[in-house]
Amino acid sequence: MEVYAVIMAGGIGSRFWPRSKEKTPKQLLKIFGDKTMIQDTVNRLYGIVEKENIYVITNKIQKDEIIAQLPQIPSENILEEPFGRNTAACIGLAATIIGKKSKDGVTIILPADHIIKDIESFHSTINRAINFAFTSEGLVTIGIKPSRPETGYGYIQIDERTIEDGIYKVYTFAEKPNYATAVRFMESGDFFWNSGMFIWRVDVIIDEIRKLMPDLYEGLESIKAEIGTPKYESTLTNVYGLLRNISIDYGIMEKSQKVYLTKGEFSWSDVGSWEEVYQLSEKNADGNTAIGNVYTEMTADSYIYSPDKFTAVIGVENLIIINTKDALLICRRDKTQEVKKVVDHLKINKITQHL
Repeated sequence: MEVYAVIMAGGIGSRFWPRSKEKTPKQLLKIFGDKTMIQDTVNRLYGIVEKENIYVITNKIQKDEIIAQLPQIPSENILEEPFGRNTAACIGLAATIIGKKSKDGVTIILPADHIIKDIESFHSTINRAINFAFTSEGLVTIGIKPSRPETGYGYIQIDERTIEDGIYKVYTFAEKPNYATAVRFMESGDFFWNSGMFIWRVDVIIDEIRKLMPDLYEGLESIKAEIGTPKYESTLTNVYGLLRNISIDYGIMEKSQKVYLTKGEFSWSDVGSWEEVYQLSEKNADGNTAIGNVYTEMTADSYIYSPDKFTAVIGVENLIIINTKDALLICRRDKTQEVKKVVDHLKINKITQHL
């Protein structure tokens, strides 16, 4: 059994503006520790996947920096999408390329920007999913037991009757809920956070795409025919221009009869906002995290990032303050999901120097 990994690294992390930009998005930044998020993602695969079987799928703007950050990965394994078409197209393209090497290889799909602690437990969960996916031809996702009524995550409901050791049949997928619904999900005990991590055989996911997304399958077959030929780049661009912008969850997982879940018992966060960074950061006695040359007085429960200039913060609480060389963000901690609107504003008004 051959095992592959596909790391999805094409996003711009708009909720992490102004640190996250198009050329250096969240996954290419050192948010915690001395490694970038994508470097941590690759490192936690060691012991499960050989380096030559790790693929990264990204875009033209980020590709060179990813190659520079991951010198251990063969440069031909850094795949470039001509434009973003969401995760169904991204995953389909990776499966098509890997399928030329191994038709029934098991592939682990991972976002590039998650924080995962307890690597031993992570490995145990992934190996359980790999073995089940290979023998059962199932599509396996990893669910995280909710620790709070989170409204920023999607949820997955399972049938508690175990199919195999630690593997459960999925009942349904649920959108990001309101707070009352999130409380109900948490109390029920059979809803889990949708981690966005998947494990399946290449031939199985391609066959599910054929059945459930025939338009995508047709496009992928056109691309497959030109892999390794001079026509590959132009065919890829032409096909991608016609593909629907749809996630793998909507396109496949919510429709397939082959979906299973295994519980991730490790500490996990998708670090979806500056509030998440604050929650995961070490804090002083006043509940503050300060990075850089920062002075605080009568300030509490705030995250202050200012490595390039002296910043003084007085008499405030529950704030996110991100002070970079060319931009400043001041935001209430409970409004950090709104930061992406700044990026929308900059794009609409073509203020490109801050993107």
